Amino acid sequence: MNVLLNMLPQAAEGGSPLMSFAPFVLIIIVFYFFMIRPQMKRQKELRKYREALKKGDKVITTGGIYGKVSEVKDQFVTVEIADGVKVKMDKSAIVMDMTDVAANK
Repeated sequence: MNVLLNMLPQAAEGGSPLMSFAPFVLIIIVFYFFMIRPQMKRQKELRKYREALKKGDKVITTGGIYGKVSEVKDQFVTVEIADGVKVKMDKSAIVMDMTDVAANK
């Protein structure tokens, strides 16, 4: 019985070690093309959008507040969320307004 158990691992090791890594490599490639690459593309578009913000642009904040940009500085923007109500926030708190994206295409 002991001799039989010692033979099982040797039979399993008969394949190439390269073939045992093939599924892992395939999974990494699939993750790159279906998850990592599109996410990097979206981040690049969002960064360009934030850099191109100008007075009068309609935006949505990360908190879901809709408003219009009234002032743009290097790291922050002032967003008017209602008549006479202005909020100063970091540019990273601005997400792309989907109505503007649809209009640009």
